[in-house]
Amino acid sequence: MPVVPLTAHTFQRRLLSWFDAHGRKHLPWQQHKTPYRVWISEIMLQQTQVGTVIPYFQHFIQRFPDVLSLAKAPLDDVLHLWAGLGYYSRARNLHQAAVMIAEQYQGRFPDTKDTLQTLPGIGRSTAGAILALAFEQPGIILDGNVKRVLARLHGLTQPINDKTTEQTLWALAENYTPVIRAADYTQAMMDLGATVCTRSKPACLTCPFLKNCTAYHHHLTACIPQKRPAKKIPTQEATFLILKRGRHVLLCKRPTQGIWGGLYCLPEIAGLADSHTVIQYCQQQFKLLVSEPKALNSFRHTFSHYHLQIHPIMVQTKKAPTKLMESTQQIWYNLSKPLAIGLPKPIQTILEALR
Repeated sequence: MPVVPLTAHTFQRRLLSWFDAHGRKHLPWQQHKTPYRVWISEIMLQQTQVGTVIPYFQHFIQRFPDVLSLAKAPLDDVLHLWAGLGYYSRARNLHQAAVMIAEQYQGRFPDTKDTLQTLPGIGRSTAGAILALAFEQPGIILDGNVKRVLARLHGLTQPINDKTTEQTLWALAENYTPVIRAADYTQAMMDLGATVCTRSKPACLTCPFLKNCTAYHHHLTACIPQKRPAKKIPTQEATFLILKRGRHVLLCKRPTQGIWGGLYCLPEIAGLADSHTVIQYCQQQFKLLVSEPKALNSFRHTFSHYHLQIHPIMVQTKKAPTKLMESTQQIWYNLSKPLAIGLPKPIQTILEALR
């Protein structure tokens, strides 16, 4: 059976009809919709599943209900609520953008593509989503779900992360985007990719574009979208020191740039450190005499571009530390109290096991 050609008008009409019947309309950020709530949800949803985002979004909005409350908050409070969601640069960018909106736009959320893209963390697709979902403007989006729908529909067999393919996808996305019902159309595209045209085991028989899909008719659904072969992810090792003083553990604030930027973390030694290295490190770095190190079970944490093999080692201080130990960059954290600072997920796991 040949593929049935599809005009932009027919595509829009059929997609919106499908959305009216099957689209997601009860997500938390769709209720009491504001540009701020749309923005927070779009940033959280970058490279993160909806089911994971929902509780984080609810807690975040409860603590920071509007852009001014976010702008006034300490970054540490923002990172604490973000802990476990990953990609922490998103939280830092949110905070920085909120400050810009408060200071440069008097708390009024920008409503043009060019202005939105001046804010940290907002690129072309995110700006398009905010314009459409928050302001009912015909914003063009091209997130992972939309790329997959368009690539399969048009049978694009080239790697989807090639520059030429991406230009083609942007052109298709622009051609299909309607002037009216911009918010519904944008949500429909994301919903179709998330619930029907999924990465694996797509529900093709329920798709409104079954007769028009090149990938389906040529048995290429499993092959599209293609990506360039990923490089083998390297593995790094690090020793994390659990430096204890009674029920307190030393935590150090990481630099703003880099992995886990701005979060509190256990002191880290590159590689797998032996007992002598750990004792020497504590003396040189913190002027502390410590007990014989005790190795705990190692485990792996995976980032987008490498695996980190984590080796926790616990030591006890032999004498009370000086006041110089406490600063804005390092604290003695009380294990008996609830977590109230931004911590990377692996460090949370280690500390929870010590409680």
